[in-house]
Amino acid sequence: MNKQTKVALAALIAGCGFAFASTTASAAIACNGAGDCWHVHGDYTFHPDFGVTVHPDDWTWKEGEHHRWREHAGRGYWHGDTWKEF
Repeated sequence: MNKQTKVALAALIAGCGFAFASTTASAAIACNGAGDCWHVHGDYTFHPDFGVTVHPDDWTWKEGEHHRWREHAGRGYWHGDTWKEF
């Protein structure tokens, strides 16, 4: 293997490493006023009228608070018993 091939291979390996390092998983936790909480994947902006609070992915509710997990696929929010897509 010549020097030029080694340099190209090293650059390729380094580039792949940076690509994987920059794609960290992020799943914030969103909750509505009724205590329904779900994971959101991405930087969603919820309209203030939705009554949704977004927390960091390591957030947990405190003892005595009344929340429940209600996961749902897609982009939206819980309003009562209905999932509202947006």
